[in-house]
Amino acid sequence: MTQDELKALVGQAALHYVVPGEIVGVGTGSTVNKFIEALARMKDQIKGAVSSSEATTQRLKALGIPVFDCNEVGELSVYIDGADEIDAQGHMVKGGGAALTREKIVAAQSRQFVCIADESKLVKTLGAFPLPVEVIPMATARVMRQFGAMGGLAQIRQKDGHPLVTDNGQLIVDVTGLHIADPLAFETQVSQWPGVVTVGVFAHQKAHVCLLGTASGVKTLTF
Repeated sequence: MTQDELKALVGQAALHYVVPGEIVGVGTGSTVNKFIEALARMKDQIKGAVSSSEATTQRLKALGIPVFDCNEVGELSVYIDGADEIDAQGHMVKGGGAALTREKIVAAQSRQFVCIADESKLVKTLGAFPLPVEVIPMATARVMRQFGAMGGLAQIRQKDGHPLVTDNGQLIVDVTGLHIADPLAFETQVSQWPGVVTVGVFAHQKAHVCLLGTASGVKTLTF
């Protein structure tokens, strides 16, 4: 089974967690795009969605799914999103699509986080995937030095030869060489650094369920 087929499989499986008549939180990325395609087939059964990025908002609206602002709604029953890495406790690294800040906001507003991923994303320890960190531009050099002191190598993410600017008008620093043995403590520590908007470790807003696409079908992990 191709990676694309695995993504479609978990995207379809995630529909079981969507509560009819309610607003669903929708993440960002290629796996989530497969979920959005599946969600469009039951759009008449839901009120709409809260989106974690401009790209997702456009995709939802194009398929006729109403999109609400976070501030217009209360607690969401479920947030469905992918991950760049997930460990056996449900801690994740996210932000490969540069939407980590809004993803964390919607996750915090939701009772349940359902992660959809293929089995290559399941890791023993977080850190092999470059860790995305959204940073206010004037703080990038100092934040990069702080990661250097931790043994990480940080660089500003580029797009088309220029620094990538997020939906929030900030920059992304990607950090390699980290071994995140205690994700909760790591997230707490880095979140306090002045200038850091959001660190891509999701430990405080970890997954409750992971639908993992494998060659033998969808495997459900609960945390």
